[in-house]
Amino acid sequence: MNHQTDKGLIFDIKRFSVNDGPGIRTTIFFKGCPLSCWWCHNPEGISPETEEVFVTEKLDGKDFLRKKQVGTWFSVDELMKEIEKEQVFYETSAGGVTFSGGEPLLQYEFLLKLTDACTSKGIHTCLDTSGYVSPEIFKSVINSFDLFLYDIKTLDNEKHIKYTGFLADIILANLQTLADAGKQFIIRIPVIPGINDHEENITAVKDLISRLNNETKELHLLPYHAIAKGKYLRFGREFKMSGVNEPSENELLRLKSEFEETGYKVKIGG
Repeated sequence: MNHQTDKGLIFDIKRFSVNDGPGIRTTIFFKGCPLSCWWCHNPEGISPETEEVFVTEKLDGKDFLRKKQVGTWFSVDELMKEIEKEQVFYETSAGGVTFSGGEPLLQYEFLLKLTDACTSKGIHTCLDTSGYVSPEIFKSVINSFDLFLYDIKTLDNEKHIKYTGFLADIILANLQTLADAGKQFIIRIPVIPGINDHEENITAVKDLISRLNNETKELHLLPYHAIAKGKYLRFGREFKMSGVNEPSENELLRLKSEFEETGYKVKIGG
């Protein structure tokens, strides 16, 4: 992996986002992630290197294959030019910029430079993170962001290793650090039928979040969907979720009701 810190590897920039934090936002997707979640809907963000894939395009009713590079190196100034294009919308909607991925903290040195640049312009910053980074790095960066979107997959260690590649201990330790520091954060839970929607896990997560110091008290349920299957094929990655159904509306409403018992405001979707 290229360890330069004066540029960041980005695989997408999404404008006018309303699902990645408050208000109207620009979401910057950082390439590279230490986890390998089976259900990841951004498989193009897993590798920390640029990649080339073939995409199909139609022209005059015919299909043509075109080679496309995924991942572009940006400087802070180059990204700020993109971010500032929508600044008027951030100001009128109490929005800002969200750093997502992949896992942005895999490029934390560049990320901090970009975050500082946003803060100097009065732009609200939000970090969408898996929390899987060394506790030392995490402690050193938490004061640089206004809000965190923090993922919890499952508290079952065996399943966490199987479906993400790692234990959840570092993720949970960093979440506790966030709570102890009194930072604003929103819990996000991907709802994966048959993997993390069973009662034992739901009860464990409810117990965990009930004990956290969290003034925000907001939780998002992110329903699994299979729309990324085609991406896996293009990137030559195995799609491991065949046979897994998307959660039903009734199931999502049941989970919403359960989590509301903790006193959290619960939203289905981002």
